[in-house]
Amino acid sequence: MQWPWLKRTWLVMLLSLCTVPLARASKYYGQVTFGGLPIPGVTIVAARDGKTLTVTSDEGGVFHFDDLADGPWKIEVKMQCFETIDADVTVAPDMSAAKWELKLLPADQLQALAKAPPPLPPAPIPALKTTAEKKPVTDTAQQQAPEMPKPPEDNNTQSSDGLLVNGSVNNAATSQFSLNQAFGNHRYNTRSLYNGGFAVVLDNSALDARQYSLSGFATPKPVYDRITAGFTVGGPIRIPHLLPRGPNFFAGYRWTRDHNALTDSALVPTLDERAGILPNGTTVAINPQAAALLNLYPLPNLTGNPDYNFQIPVLNGSHEDTVQARLDKTLGKRDQLWGNFNLDSTRDDNVSLFNFVDTSDTLGMNSAINWSHRLNQHLFINTAYHFSRLRTLIRPEFENQQNISGAAGITGNDQDSANWGPPTLTFTSGIASLTDGNSAFNRNRTDGFSASADVFHGHHNITAGGDLRKQEFNDYFEQNPRGTFSFTGATTGSDIGDFLTGVPYASSIAFGNADKYFRQTVYDAYATDDWRVLPILTINAGVRWEYGAPMTELKDRLVNLDVAPGFTQAEPVLASDPVGPVTGEKYPNSLVRPDYSGIEPRVGISWRPIPASTIVIRGGYGIYHDTSVYLTPILQLAQQAPLSKSVLEQNSPQCPLTLADGFTQCGTTTPDTFAIDPNFRVGYAQTWQLSVQRDLPWALQMVTTYLGVKGTHGVQEFLPNSYPYGGVNPCPDCPVGFVYETTGGNSTRQSGQLQLRRRLRGGLAASLLYTYSKSIDDDAALGGMGHQSSTSASQTDFNAGSSSSSSSSPQIAQDWLDLGAERSLSSFDQRHLLNLQAQYTTGQGLEGGTLLGGWRGRVLKEWTLLTQFNIGTGFPETPIFPLAVPGTGDIGPLRPSLTGSPIYAGPNGAHVNSAAFTAPAPGTWGTASRNSITGPNTFSLNGSMQRTFRPSKHFFLDARIDATNVLNHAVFSSWNTTLENAQFGLPQSVNPMRSLQATMRVRF
Repeated sequence: MQWPWLKRTWLVMLLSLCTVPLARASKYYGQVTFGGLPIPGVTIVAARDGKTLTVTSDEGGVFHFDDLADGPWKIEVKMQCFETIDADVTVAPDMSAAKWELKLLPADQLQALAKAPPPLPPAPIPALKTTAEKKPVTDTAQQQAPEMPKPPEDNNTQSSDGLLVNGSVNNAATSQFSLNQAFGNHRYNTRSLYNGGFAVVLDNSALDARQYSLSGFATPKPVYDRITAGFTVGGPIRIPHLLPRGPNFFAGYRWTRDHNALTDSALVPTLDERAGILPNGTTVAINPQAAALLNLYPLPNLTGNPDYNFQIPVLNGSHEDTVQARLDKTLGKRDQLWGNFNLDSTRDDNVSLFNFVDTSDTLGMNSAINWSHRLNQHLFINTAYHFSRLRTLIRPEFENQQNISGAAGITGNDQDSANWGPPTLTFTSGIASLTDGNSAFNRNRTDGFSASADVFHGHHNITAGGDLRKQEFNDYFEQNPRGTFSFTGATTGSDIGDFLTGVPYASSIAFGNADKYFRQTVYDAYATDDWRVLPILTINAGVRWEYGAPMTELKDRLVNLDVAPGFTQAEPVLASDPVGPVTGEKYPNSLVRPDYSGIEPRVGISWRPIPASTIVIRGGYGIYHDTSVYLTPILQLAQQAPLSKSVLEQNSPQCPLTLADGFTQCGTTTPDTFAIDPNFRVGYAQTWQLSVQRDLPWALQMVTTYLGVKGTHGVQEFLPNSYPYGGVNPCPDCPVGFVYETTGGNSTRQSGQLQLRRRLRGGLAASLLYTYSKSIDDDAALGGMGHQSSTSASQTDFNAGSSSSSSSSPQIAQDWLDLGAERSLSSFDQRHLLNLQAQYTTGQGLEGGTLLGGWRGRVLKEWTLLTQFNIGTGFPETPIFPLAVPGTGDIGPLRPSLTGSPIYAGPNGAHVNSAAFTAPAPGTWGTASRNSITGPNTFSLNGSMQRTFRPSKHFFLDARIDATNVLNHAVFSSWNTTLENAQFGLPQSVNPMRSLQATMRVRF
């Protein structure tokens, strides 16, 4: 099929990039000030070729011309009592905001103005269909002049956007197209000084689609409601005789009651397995501890699907209350003071597959106060103080209710009533893991101080300043108090058989000093110059130094490992006695030496190579450090022997493990399970970017962008002295069983973007963006999903107090002697991504209607339709071979070997082919690369429609409907990539299905 019109369109677009542009329209805007303060009501006139356009500045001194033709214009800025400014300006796309500083007239001219008669009021605008009541006046000049018209009585003629219509009507305070009341001089009474509104957002299960079932069986949809309501109010604070000119304020409150419906599918022990009959027909005696834990599993309720035999609907609830407040006050002519306060309280009920209900209660607050002082028209001083605090309280199902482990006869774990509950059980065959959250009571606080100075001199806008941030993390939780057992089938040939007989493959636990008080101070200093070299060239250059001190614990309860060269020996070193017993080195009380090398030069340019052309070239380079890297490792250093109990063991003749006694340190591994390089460096990224922008016909704009990123000093984790499964231990006397973290990782990302944007024209605005990129790294934090071994978890899990999994993610290096072999696609690598956003509005039109009149105009006006469409390729995932690295008890770093069969399109509807992978040969590492499986494609299509109604001159009603996943298309988030798992190659989870949400908002 031929599309001649499409060929012609692309030909025109291609030629337009190589030819001199035709006259186009651009936006010209700026601010008018006097003594650094904004001046409202200033008249700005733009003249060219006999054409004159006029606007006035708003209450912030801001003015804008939305549609000036590119090229030279004569600009006139005038206001009574001030000198008129005349300037020649070349209008072009993406111009910076103009700054016009008014000067008072000489004293003799001001005295002459004071003696002059008052000016005549302006004549009424003919286009306005209003009537003006005549009032008796005595002044002859006023009798000769028409009286200023009153606001129109027709509600449909009131506009809220202040836009010009066909450039024929001035948007002054007397116009029907003026700003809303309470802005500028357009006020009828004192009530108009205040504005606000209230809103209600509704969603109901009847409007939402049923959640997707991974098992393929339908489940009853829970009945629920989602309701959000709130109000806002703002304006000046006025108290007669006490506070006649008080500050301006804004206050808002939001009340949310949400429920989230999910359909959980799982594989649970069958009735035969509950009776001790294994899948191979063998019958075993059930261990008493296993029998007690088995009772926590629900009975199967599905048949006919070998991958899933249980499914239930789960309904989680969330209650949230949010309060916001802001104040600002101008003090005299040189000072301005403003601040804000936010408070958020959230209560969640999290229901698990086992019907365990864990509750969480978070209370967060943050506030800031800012002060700005103008020394003169060229120098401004700014200072600020910021405060934030977050409290998190988590109560698991069995806290202070039932001691599951103690009643089952499981010893060696924490028996404190706050941590009652079952241990975590994991199975390699796909049986659902038995787990529950951990009790936690955490309080985090940040105090920040900042100061800066702005200098405006000639073509230079210079900013210099610094910040100081003190952070406190006051946590009360245990890392893994109930312990974790892993089952692989190493004893009976079936993981469920090993569980029933009470013989785990590996075990881990970490508890002891529950209270932890971490401290960190972060500093930065910076200076930057925005230099307008030429009208066609701007350079923004600066440098920043940032330093985040390594975290310390208030009571010095940190433990690291003092490691000999080559990892031939490792002994604990404490922050309370920071002298290495192996190396004799002296450590700081953070056990990590500081890194002061956070210098970050940055430069950016904007260049228009052809004056008055629409071609704009932008480029930049910068360095950015990550000073937040210390929190995750320090949480692990705070939960180690000898200050707490930490075990990571694998079942062996030298260390037999049972469910009853599986948390005993056997002496075959180090008593500590984590260590960090004392010379740990702060990672940084270098970024460089180049873009070319060009206007095209039909209100189109094209932007091409190249972006490069190079990461250095990335986090890497490995298991020292480890060796392949089935191999020979090369150093039996060397320490094993701990994860070592260092900063030798590198990463790189290259991306190209092509954006085609249509400016708002004829009611339609749209943006089409295509991104092609590739990211590779050997960085543990970028390539994996966050290490969560039995004694470590991600920062989020720690702060939440959730239990950790016994399986570490693929980010731990498989071969600790060849970290370069970990270099592969990054976990966030997405090769292709297409994004489309479009908006269509019917507009308001002249006198409040569309171009249509009568009832048709009233029905069609002011509708806005929006849509967002995204489609992209999947993210990389890593195949996992579910065996522990010999001697470590850590499951996860091992990967299978490739067989040569196709990776995708597996049997029985699996998206990944299990036949493409096999167990590594004894004594060898797996040949499958990290992140060598491409996950499911991404897709989303959302839409909304809204309209504003005007029941009166003072009130506005906004109605909106939002739809997510409009097509109700099932989009999977990831595949199961654990070999020998029943769900291997199948989706692990699915994104929410279609949901409709209605919003009603009243503004006044």
